[in-house]
Amino acid sequence: MAGEPEGSKSLSGLLSGLAQDAFHGHPGITEELLRSQLYPEVSPEEFRPFLAKMRGILKSIASADMDFNQLEAFLTAQIKKQGGITSDQASVISKFWKSHKTKIRESLMNQSRWENGLRNLSWRVDGKSQSRHSAQIHTPVAIIELEFGKRGQESEFLCLEFDEVKVNQILKKLSEVEESINILMQPD
Repeated sequence: MAGEPEGSKSLSGLLSGLAQDAFHGHPGITEELLRSQLYPEVSPEEFRPFLAKMRGILKSIASADMDFNQLEAFLTAQIKKQGGITSDQASVISKFWKSHKTKIRESLMNQSRWENGLRNLSWRVDGKSQSRHSAQIHTPVAIIELEFGKRGQESEFLCLEFDEVKVNQILKKLSEVEESINILMQPD
């Protein structure tokens, strides 16, 4: 665009706004808000293609989870490209990525998880105090509580009760899992 925005503070602010919108779940950051706050002298018609270019560059960098060598190669290609970016803009983008890479990557990882994760596991051994059969009273039982949930959501709890036979079966299965992992981890 004719008066292409050059200010490093404005571009850094624009990248932050785009990251907040695209990666951190703050949908209230609109094109008009970014333009009026960061580039008030630029018309919406001129700002729109610039915004699309920066959004595309940021999404490309984030989706490829670029390391700093890849980033430099990518930005160099963008500078050489017809209608690309300036070296000053590349410098601002590079600084932005270096300081925000970890948070953006973490956010993308959290967004890509569909299932709940295990947040906590606690256990204890109790003596059974009630049973249909009197012979089972006062036998030890293992109580295992699992806490599941997604980040930012309320947890769900699952409580399991195992007698000695079930505990031994679980221990046997865990030993099989451990053995399989050890076999896979051995160098060829």
